[in-house]
Amino acid sequence: MGWLQKRPQVALPINYYTTGQNNIVLLVGLGNPGKKYDSTRHNIGFAVLDYIVDRFNELGNWSEKKDLKCQLSQGRLGENQVICIKPLTYMNLSGEAVALSVNYYKVQLEHLVVIHDDLDIDFGSIRTRVDGSDAGHNGIKSIDSRIGTNYGKVRIGIGPKEPPEIDSADYVLGHFSAEQNKQMDNLKRECAAILSEFIYSKNLPNETRRFIV
Repeated sequence: MGWLQKRPQVALPINYYTTGQNNIVLLVGLGNPGKKYDSTRHNIGFAVLDYIVDRFNELGNWSEKKDLKCQLSQGRLGENQVICIKPLTYMNLSGEAVALSVNYYKVQLEHLVVIHDDLDIDFGSIRTRVDGSDAGHNGIKSIDSRIGTNYGKVRIGIGPKEPPEIDSADYVLGHFSAEQNKQMDNLKRECAAILSEFIYSKNLPNETRRFIV
């Protein structure tokens, strides 16, 4: 466990690693800490990472890393050191935990993928891409402000709003419908397939996948 020895909190400015070779992959799931946010649309990033950690025996149990402001699981898949984090900063400050983890582990930005909800994408679709706009997502805005935009995103559709007049903030903090919950296993399996492919290839294509048959 010397790999995770405690270090002093990193002071800004932070150096980000975009060149060179290493086999560290960082997966970030976005959400809000606390039981009241469990299973909400905004916490789908947390839910996907929980599924990943449960699915791969090589990944260790979650532990809190106060200096990195996150919960963390790590392990080795093939030749790759895989680090999964769930920021504990609340959604709007997600960039703090991501920046600290990127710097601590010297992660190349092209080896970073963030999993998050996206209100502009209909439920049933998962869109992957590198770079791109924040699409109004406060967690992504926070990350972009800390490390830039040149990293991968797995954007999980939670739209459209029902009813359409509901406030967006209330909608994303609400729970999935009964019909949508029936598709959760399919959603998580498809995300796991996407992330597994990324871990071994270090490539995240710009594409949209459907998980509802």
